[in-house]
Amino acid sequence: MRTLIKLFLVVVLAAGGWVAWLVHAPVMPPANTSLLLRPGYSTRRIAAELKKAGVIRSAVAFRLWRGLHPKRSLKAGEYRFENAASFPQVYDRIARGDIYFHVVTIPEGYTMFDVAKAMEDAGLGSAADFLHVAQTQTQLISDLAPQATSLEGYLFPNTYEFTRTQSMPEMVAMMVHQFRQVAQQIGLTSGLNSDVPKVVIMASIVEKETASPEERPRVAGVYYNRLAQKMALDADPSVIYAELLDGTYRGSLHHADMAVNSPYNTYRFPGLPPGPIGNPGRSSLEAALHPDPTDFLYFVSDGNGRHRFARSLEEHNRNVAAYRRSLGLR
Repeated sequence: MRTLIKLFLVVVLAAGGWVAWLVHAPVMPPANTSLLLRPGYSTRRIAAELKKAGVIRSAVAFRLWRGLHPKRSLKAGEYRFENAASFPQVYDRIARGDIYFHVVTIPEGYTMFDVAKAMEDAGLGSAADFLHVAQTQTQLISDLAPQATSLEGYLFPNTYEFTRTQSMPEMVAMMVHQFRQVAQQIGLTSGLNSDVPKVVIMASIVEKETASPEERPRVAGVYYNRLAQKMALDADPSVIYAELLDGTYRGSLHHADMAVNSPYNTYRFPGLPPGPIGNPGRSSLEAALHPDPTDFLYFVSDGNGRHRFARSLEEHNRNVAAYRRSLGLR
């Protein structure tokens, strides 16, 4: 009898030790382990995914632990496991919803093609999927730009935090929502400014033409003056965008490119292009909304990141010559 009791105690102690080891001994997952727990996953599915990923030792133990803590819900999301963690620590992270966010920075002036690549590089989906949404979900801006053929111009530049549980349309909608917030703040979408597309198109050109916030209202003023005089805008970035749409852009412009047959080519077609050529930031939107009251009609780089402005073609030609000399050209 004593032998049986001793044996029973040994078994109990061994089982207790095994449970203590199972629960409290840290597990080192494989390097860069990422686990996506989607909404609607059952406890059994979550436990199985954790076990399969090498984050926990026992799926059964996880389900038992869950049964002992029924008041704590398990949160869907993507989790990164990079350090050794005990069973309770893993469970606590999922109960807290300590999910992993993909940080994506969209600089001012990015085209939808640039944004698509940034999203793909961040592991949030393919560039093709992003472009499909950007080119089909125009109902997101139908009240602002009813003739828009894509969301170009309305994917507001910002730093975003996304999770892989969000769909691509949801992530795109966040960018458009950010545009709406900024547009409202600067008065773009107020009743006094009903021509939102015109302002956004102009802002997208201004954004591409100068990186200097101080110059943007003057550049906008030049382009509005050219429109008023029915002069071609002659904006190089619009030609680049025309070739991006056609898939023919080679990384630089050549003289022959200025003849490309596209309504986005502002050398061949007067007036504004039919849509934005990129996604402008707040400064460019404000510049297009409140341009400088200037009589300048031309501008050219000064070789130092800014521009020389001119009222006449003769003056402009002198500025161009000065720019060429700064580059060592004749």
